[in-house]
Amino acid sequence: METERDDEAEPRERVEPLSDAERAIVQDTWGRVYENCDDVGVTILIRFFVNFPSAKRYFSQFKDMEDPEEMERSTQLRQHGRRVMNAINSVVENLYDPDKVSSVLGLVGKAHAVKHKVEPIYFKILSGVILEVLAEDFGECFTAEVQRAWTKLMAALYWHITGAYAEAGWVKLSSSAV
Repeated sequence: METERDDEAEPRERVEPLSDAERAIVQDTWGRVYENCDDVGVTILIRFFVNFPSAKRYFSQFKDMEDPEEMERSTQLRQHGRRVMNAINSVVENLYDPDKVSSVLGLVGKAHAVKHKVEPIYFKILSGVILEVLAEDFGECFTAEVQRAWTKLMAALYWHITGAYAEAGWVKLSSSAV
């Protein structure tokens, strides 16, 4: 792979907004997902940390956990999973209010850039994990059309979050993110 950290050097092109039909698709499928938000959030984070263990370094409470079953029992991991799911819920509930979406994701991005110093590539990775878990756990309703809408939403989330990083004056800490 020749482009080591290309994503951070790319010019920020505006992502294509979701159509009304895509917003409806996302909101409809999210209703089913959010019914089980705690379990889905834990599943997403465990998959994320198992597949990308370098991401755990940002979490003092569970950075040394290797066993997925131990992670599943972690109160702190469960709480963080709930925060992730609640942030997505705020976005999905406000898909018709771009200012609110920008505000929510701006707060998430700035906190992770300034306070937590998380490299932004992890948001792109997490987006992929979210799409993977949703497709597996909700396969019956996660058709190709639904996947396209969710992929577009995840691209928009990443765009907003990296914009917040740029506004916060993010300076890349290292080149060993993944």
